[in-house]
Amino acid sequence: MVTVMKESTRRWWAMVAIALSTLVVSLDLTVLTLALPTIGRTMHGSTGDLQWVTDAYSLVMAALMLPAGLLGDRYGRKRLLLASLVVFAVSSVWVAYSTGIGELIAARAVLGVGAAAIFPMAIAVVSVLFREDERQRAIMMLAAAMFVSYPAGPVLGGFLLDHFWWGSVFLINVPVVALAIPAVMFLLPESRSQSKPSLDAGGIAISSAGLIALTYGFIRAGERGWSDPVALATMIAGAVALVLFVGWERRTVAAGRAPLVDLALFRVAGFRWGTILMMCVTFAMFGLMFTVPLYFQDVRGLAPLAAGVRMLPMVGGMLVGMALGGKLSADRESKAGEALPPVVSAKAAATAGFGTMALGLAVGAFTAPGSSTGFALTWIAVMGVGLGIALPSAMNAAVAQLSEERSASGGALIQAVRQVGATIGVAILGTVISNAYAARLPSLAHLPAAAAAAVRSGVAGGADVAQAASSPVLLGQVRSAFVGGMDVMLWTCAGIAIASALLAWMFLPRRSGGQNEERDAREPETGHRPPRQPAGT
Repeated sequence: MVTVMKESTRRWWAMVAIALSTLVVSLDLTVLTLALPTIGRTMHGSTGDLQWVTDAYSLVMAALMLPAGLLGDRYGRKRLLLASLVVFAVSSVWVAYSTGIGELIAARAVLGVGAAAIFPMAIAVVSVLFREDERQRAIMMLAAAMFVSYPAGPVLGGFLLDHFWWGSVFLINVPVVALAIPAVMFLLPESRSQSKPSLDAGGIAISSAGLIALTYGFIRAGERGWSDPVALATMIAGAVALVLFVGWERRTVAAGRAPLVDLALFRVAGFRWGTILMMCVTFAMFGLMFTVPLYFQDVRGLAPLAAGVRMLPMVGGMLVGMALGGKLSADRESKAGEALPPVVSAKAAATAGFGTMALGLAVGAFTAPGSSTGFALTWIAVMGVGLGIALPSAMNAAVAQLSEERSASGGALIQAVRQVGATIGVAILGTVISNAYAARLPSLAHLPAAAAAAVRSGVAGGADVAQAASSPVLLGQVRSAFVGGMDVMLWTCAGIAIASALLAWMFLPRRSGGQNEERDAREPETGHRPPRQPAGT
């Protein structure tokens, strides 16, 4: 009994290490947004240069995520996670001390190499290490680490930018990695595929090319417009490459070889809809994460640190939602020791979570330039409650279908779909708010062409022009136009959340692990399903 207790405790401490690993990647994404204006001024970088500082990281991650999953299954998930954390820490220091814009872009690309494997390995470890009745709790820890970074990044980043140079925001990663590496090294057991799957070089090349092209196309469309010929060409090329990739993988399976990813997972309802709903969470959440910091900084006039602090109710709401969702959807035991079903099914929990997200977003869509801080904090907290219920439910539905044998490849597939979905969501919803903002601006014919273009570029540029011209009227018009655009975007996100609630209710299995028999019946076609081992062995 003592051994079992120690092993159980070790697994949960290992999960803390995994959560720290995902936290460091998420923090990097949030602090970069704050640091970009300062980087541009310090390094005299153009808008295109700054776009590549962001895009280099995203494109490398897109290229390497699926191969990283295969490497984890082949050579060991713990080993790859440790290597990725080391790369991430070293490249974070390189980013912080870069002296030129070209060097900074290169360092960000290497940072993407480290980040590409961290999320897939985290999902793989959850699948291997925990039993079905423990998995949702582990996933809650993973989700909490991912989303705590959104308010924590602006708070920490704002403080550091107020007191130190721009590179200090990237050094946040180093102490977190310093904690994560020894924890992973000593607490996390090694796991790998017993069959040592082949590298599938063709699948790696085709999928990497397709994901890079598709990601870049949507990024460029969000920046240059949907009629941009380069954006359209790369999106089409990426889509064609991914269609070819599906055909390649099917032929690989037919030839009796291990594919890069097990596409047959999408025939399992839990994996298919869990993955789709995780993508929908990202879509719906983007409305809050993109607009609210701008609202507090450029409409309410707060500093980045103060704006970040006002995002903390989302974390509080998320923790409440996770606790509530976990309690209601967990297996129970009667006083006589008999197993009882959960209070609510997995599909009911996910549906309720998305419905609560929709409620918070819809209330937020009534925001006006004169709305109180209390009003904003309330709907942000409600959105957080829904997020805390919906995300773990959707993630658990997908992760429950992963076998120990190909858990890293499956985790990489989940993350690749989510990453592409997030990129598409940013492009689409960014266009929604840009168009709505521009449509609400007054005539700018009285301004010089350069100033008018700056106003149309966004609320930050508009506020700068109004303040430079000492025009409170223009400043009020810019802020009112942005709030109107934000409301349109939040209505759009609320609609996405409502659609997600309907999809969860119609298609998600009642129990997150309810499709395991279907999964087990499917797996022999890849020839890689080993005997299931007890969790933690």
